Amino acid sequence: MTKPVPLPALLLGFAGLIPPAALTAVALLDLGLFAPSTPGFVLTYAAVILSFLGGSWWGFVSREERPSWVLLGIAVLPALGGWAAIFSFQPPAALFGLAGALVATLAVDALLVRRGLAPGWWMKLRIPLSLGLALCSALSGWALIR
Repeated sequence: MTKPVPLPALLLGFAGLIPPAALTAVALLDLGLFAPSTPGFVLTYAAVILSFLGGSWWGFVSREERPSWVLLGIAVLPALGGWAAIFSFQPPAALFGLAGALVATLAVDALLVRRGLAPGWWMKLRIPLSLGLALCSALSGWALIR
């Protein structure tokens, strides 16, 4: 049986969904002056979170005495994907791509837990957070093309 998610990680993690959820609501409901630009803010936020996840993975992999080239290389990919999305200059497609990338990160998270590099509670936190931000990203992309 895995331990529960530590309260600070749980509260801070879910607090991190507040900005993209609020911005997505503004975009979907066409609320106010900033509504047209809010999907861009969500795109940037999702790219930053991808970089954060890659950094987390790097930290987990670095716990090994001889870190794997493959796992360290995988840890670099989220940051590169985030930058590619920002510089694609195609916000709807970038937001949909980020949504897919956020869902895909769960496979690496699960691998790190199985290898004992990430804490056992990691997936309990990562699944709702990754899916929540992926949903915000996809809905923000949809708000741009509807």
